[in-house]
Amino acid sequence: MSDLEDFRREKNHFYKTEQQSPLSPEQKRSFQGLVYFPENPGLALELAVEEFPVKDEIQMQTSTGDVQVYQRHGKLRFNVDGKPAELTLYTSEGGFFLPFVDALANQETYGAGRYLEPELLVNGRFRTDFNYAYNPYCAYNESFSCPLTPFENHLKVPIRAGEKLFHS
Repeated sequence: MSDLEDFRREKNHFYKTEQQSPLSPEQKRSFQGLVYFPENPGLALELAVEEFPVKDEIQMQTSTGDVQVYQRHGKLRFNVDGKPAELTLYTSEGGFFLPFVDALANQETYGAGRYLEPELLVNGRFRTDFNYAYNPYCAYNESFSCPLTPFENHLKVPIRAGEKLFHS
């Protein structure tokens, strides 16, 4: 079993059995596991960041009407099936944060976007593996407050990797 398969199996177990799961008791009873795209090696990327000279603060609206504060760290540029794409990488006290909406939103992926936490590598690049893209907790339960993806991170390309739309 690959690391990704192990990760997905453990996540399904957590969602089905743990009290901290975003699923309601009703959802847990019928939960058969999250649905994912097949592993896509072409979207397991190591990217350089083009840091912004000034790290502006941004207030991201949340699904419950609150705001969360992040700093705009820099741009990540990459290709998806030969088409250029770019996303803004954010940072907060919690670390690096990469919310994004792709061209499959509301069809195959969660409409408000998916998240990643790219890992800063020793060479200054970021491991940005879209196979680990996940839905925020508010995709399962509206009582959770989740940052809404800023418009600058709405992609025109599909990201066929990571978690798909949740159907309870």
